[in-house]
Amino acid sequence: MSTLHNDSIIIDGLNISKFERSVFEDMRKGGVTAVNCTVSVWEDFQKTIDNIAEMKQQIREYSEILTLVRTTDDILRAKKENKTGIIFGFQNSYAFEDNLGYIEVFKELGVNVVQLCYNTQNLVGTGCYEPDGGLSGYGKEVIHEMNRVGIMVDLSHVGAKTSSDAIACSKKPVTYSHCCPSGLKDHPRNKTDDQLREIVDAGGFVGVTMFSPFLKKGPDATVDDYLEAIEYTINVIGEDNVGIGTDFTQGYSTEFFDWITHDKGRYRRLTNFGKVVNPEGIRTIGEFPNLTAAMEKAGWSESRIKKVMGDNWMRFFGEVWNV
Repeated sequence: MSTLHNDSIIIDGLNISKFERSVFEDMRKGGVTAVNCTVSVWEDFQKTIDNIAEMKQQIREYSEILTLVRTTDDILRAKKENKTGIIFGFQNSYAFEDNLGYIEVFKELGVNVVQLCYNTQNLVGTGCYEPDGGLSGYGKEVIHEMNRVGIMVDLSHVGAKTSSDAIACSKKPVTYSHCCPSGLKDHPRNKTDDQLREIVDAGGFVGVTMFSPFLKKGPDATVDDYLEAIEYTINVIGEDNVGIGTDFTQGYSTEFFDWITHDKGRYRRLTNFGKVVNPEGIRTIGEFPNLTAAMEKAGWSESRIKKVMGDNWMRFFGEVWNV
């Protein structure tokens, strides 16, 4: 691990791995300071509560390497104590059901990031894999309540019209926590240059994913191809507005992808990614230092590396979590 990587705050804007001791140990091996861990996608209110309770138990059990993140100060403390800060995040607002009161409840439990839709239609709006009717009336209320309590609005899997509506509706900046640019590969989950500019022009932020189906070379991608996607995004929206959002799925089998990519977790099959292979050089979370090394090899300045690897996320978290 390079001195620069070791000294930097390293933040992963999205990780949906099978959270267990081995994955948490790999986060420490990779020098990850804080990570947005998905605790809800298709789970309803009760099942999401169960997931949070289980994660809190693990954070207590592995307290020598983990800590819960509620504020940016918690991330700084995690860095100082050589731990990984766990940020609770949703990839769907499904767990809110039709009860606005649940939003504040989840915030008090530590939830700091919620993606509005996961691929398809829900009560809030529409995902990126079906005709987009835009943000619903209830969806506007959800965003206003998320703004009020300090939960970040994530639009990574959200349809273009619903995203535009959400960007316009939100009183706080919003994010694509894990996406790739359409300019390198045309895919329903990737964002056009105009979409990238739209979110940043409203004060928003973009985390770039290394999920190989969204990268130009697909399963043949390497860490350098991931770096190409990051550099492309920087060239469109500037180095102050870009971070990392790996979308690691470490520890899961193909059954997990079958579950997660079915509409509402049950019915229509929306995607068929086959076997997902992370880019060579960053196949595991423990290989995170290789990304910093690739940036150094590419001639990036130390300030740019520190910004993209974590400092930019830190600034943005501070803007949206504070109430």
